[in-house]
Amino acid sequence: MSAPHLPKVAGIDPEVPVSTQTAAPLREIPAAPGAFIQDRLAGWVSDLTTLHELTERLASTATLDAALNELLHAGAALVGARRGLLVLERAGTTTPSTTLGLGLGPADLGHLETVERSATALGRVLDGPPEAADARDGIATPDLLGDQDLDPRHREVATRLGYAASYALPLASEAAGRLGGAVWFYDEPGEPSEKQRHLVGLYARYATEHLARLTELERARADIATVAEELLPSRLPRIPGVRLAARHRTGPQGGGDWYDALPLPDHALGLAVGSVGGSGPSAMAAMGRLRASLRAYAVMEGEDPVAVLSDLELLLRLTEPARTATALFAYCEPAARKVVLAGAGHTPPLVLGDRRCEYVETTLSAPLGMLACWEAPSVEFSPAPGETVLLYTDGLLRRTGDAMDRAFARLHSAAASVPKADRYDPAAVTDHVLRAMLPDGLDRSDSTEDVVVLAAHFD
Repeated sequence: MSAPHLPKVAGIDPEVPVSTQTAAPLREIPAAPGAFIQDRLAGWVSDLTTLHELTERLASTATLDAALNELLHAGAALVGARRGLLVLERAGTTTPSTTLGLGLGPADLGHLETVERSATALGRVLDGPPEAADARDGIATPDLLGDQDLDPRHREVATRLGYAASYALPLASEAAGRLGGAVWFYDEPGEPSEKQRHLVGLYARYATEHLARLTELERARADIATVAEELLPSRLPRIPGVRLAARHRTGPQGGGDWYDALPLPDHALGLAVGSVGGSGPSAMAAMGRLRASLRAYAVMEGEDPVAVLSDLELLLRLTEPARTATALFAYCEPAARKVVLAGAGHTPPLVLGDRRCEYVETTLSAPLGMLACWEAPSVEFSPAPGETVLLYTDGLLRRTGDAMDRAFARLHSAAASVPKADRYDPAAVTDHVLRAMLPDGLDRSDSTEDVVVLAAHFD
């Protein structure tokens, strides 16, 4: 007869003997293998995250000034400093250097400029050979006041400004070359750690590439603005009985908005504004040709604005059939207080005075280059003494970001709100209208729209 079997319990084998000894309680958790490596990896991830955030902020800057400010602040955070100085200068160019301070006022910058350049770490970074180790890795001066060889003037300035150490770094990369240098100041003796130097070096090389792109972009914008200004009147004519003022802003890519004011026979005056479709050098060149042609037609037959624009339409259709443009031409006789105007797809003028503020009712017409035949007649009106006729391009309306009907209402409100004391000054009228329409300013860099405003005040 076999021995009885013990009952089976889930998870327990009854045939395995149970130990009679109790294991000692676990008093401490042993360190996991590779904990040191994990800590190092966590530190690297944190550093790379910080570097990524700083470079993202730098990449979002659209102007050179904003990028330089961001670079100074980010570099100070990376090396643990509170103040800094940056000098941007490109070898082989005639562009003047740019100096920017962090935590330093104009007087502080003036004191620093009195120190001989070769006596400072920043000067050695800027003037040293590019292949030198200092030019690549930067120069740390952990104890300025304890340096027996320190230039006396440098010691005096450091004592006056209250900094005891510095770290200078070049702004250089293989592609962009050396653009300048930066130095950060410490209130107490010290220097950045090896890790901090590595991070700020990576950041500085990326920043150099970004600064090089922004420098070229701003140089191109400056060239475009110069060409655009040369294509427009260098000065406005002086005609008895009328005073003129104009404001113009060219977009960063260069646009085709333009204006003109030219004296005509018998003390008459021709006023014109217009806009060529597109942007860039092609639109600017077309704008120059269109304006020059209109001047010729205005001299020949300015008394008939419809004939002037008809000739311009024919010229544009024959020479540039793929291009469109809008234009408005006004023939003014200040002595007779008479204005005759015609428009081709252009916004109507606005008349502002003590008794009225209203748009001139012009006839509708398609833009130049889109007309099968000219059908829109001219319009004649008489400005009263003290009234101002405001001509403008639709870029002024589009810059507001509103729908066109709201933009027209906004322009009317801006003109009506001109103080009475300023209504006899065309420059004051244009400036007030622009401030009311564009609170961020006429030179806002993120706008691609050209803006033209031409004001004629009749005495």
